[in-house]
Amino acid sequence: MNIRFVSTLTAEDEAHFAPALLRAIGSLLDQLPLAYTVRIETTGAQVFQHSHPAVDGHYGGETFDSHTIASPVLAKP
Repeated sequence: MNIRFVSTLTAEDEAHFAPALLRAIGSLLDQLPLAYTVRIETTGAQVFQHSHPAVDGHYGGETFDSHTIASPVLAKP
């Protein structure tokens, strides 16, 4: 999975916001028994990264169904 986040922050603001965002995302994902790496690259060429190793066994949590959500402007009546 690759997620992109585009903002209107300045390079200086990104440098302050990125570590806080990384900590928040990491604290949520660390509760799950899965391996992951979160990497944030700022406009100012700074890189913030956090990794979590896999836990033995398959993740037994709920599964999530993906649904396409139509935009009201694009949806046909």
